[in-house]
Amino acid sequence: MTRITAPQIMYEDADIIVCRKPAGLPTQTSRVGCRDLVSILKNHLAEENRKQAKGISEKGKRTAQQRQAEPYLAVIHRLDQPVDGLLVFAKTAAAAKDLNRQLTGSDFGKYYRAVVNGVPDPPEGTLEDYLIKDGRANTSRVCPGTTPGAKPARLHYRVIKTVTGDDSPASLVEIHLDTGRHHQIRVQMAHLGCPLAGDRKYGHPPAEKTAAEQKSSAPLKLCAFRLEFRHPRTGRKMQFELPDVFL
Repeated sequence: MTRITAPQIMYEDADIIVCRKPAGLPTQTSRVGCRDLVSILKNHLAEENRKQAKGISEKGKRTAQQRQAEPYLAVIHRLDQPVDGLLVFAKTAAAAKDLNRQLTGSDFGKYYRAVVNGVPDPPEGTLEDYLIKDGRANTSRVCPGTTPGAKPARLHYRVIKTVTGDDSPASLVEIHLDTGRHHQIRVQMAHLGCPLAGDRKYGHPPAEKTAAEQKSSAPLKLCAFRLEFRHPRTGRKMQFELPDVFL
């Protein structure tokens, strides 16, 4: 899989934008001076508006000036900063309302591929846990369901292939999320005993890491490779997929 360094727009119409976010770029951030995907896409929309405004009549100039206002772009779902993959954004309030409705139902599908350390047992299953977020540390952990603030988290996984060599075995896993909790895949797979390759936050404890692992700058092996939803205006089934992810 070729690693990208800039966002790629996969599809765009009057209602939505589907794009691929590169690893390392935040979906949205409040940090001053920090580039994020939302600001890049808004700049893209503003430039498109400027192009459309060219050549309009004198009577229409007021409309063109109004179009210089910040473009509307609604965040429907997010990817963690180190995660590569597909996201859909709404360009109108009506599209945002419909996509957010789908997000809580069965029409919206988020599929990931990950390389994990070890071999999940069983090779296919469903993980159901409760997670709680620590905002100060920017981490989440599995906890009892009675813990104040705990939220249910559920995902389905399937092992595609396993590689064994001189090092410990690793597996390529396909994951379908039913919920969208903070760091959910990384936390639940680590709790299963199969942390994601390249995960310096939820991987092996520092005491168990080799010197090479501690110095490693290998990227997190997690990609949102497939996205499914219905078009918010036409109702047409939309599916986008990145080919050959980690294969």
